[in-house]
Amino acid sequence: MSRPGLTRERLIALFLLGVLLFTPPLLGIFNNPSRTFGIPDLYFYLFMAWTLLILLVAVVIESSDADETPAGAPETPTGSSEVENEKSGP
Repeated sequence: MSRPGLTRERLIALFLLGVLLFTPPLLGIFNNPSRTFGIPDLYFYLFMAWTLLILLVAVVIESSDADETPAGAPETPTGSSEVENEKSGP
């Protein structure tokens, strides 16, 4: 089980990574006339960095959902135990 607030900390870290990836000094490295797969390097970098951030956010959010409910635990609807108690009554 993860500690409370871990998902929030991971999302803040991903935000800071995004800020770093899209700062002008780093973008300047890829602003050249060469091409990757026929796409200018800057465009390729922007789309790959954006895709990476989206995937990492999805992984963090999905892992936080998985932490909330145990994998093997059956989900019981609210109030189902009350119905069973009434059926097995006196």
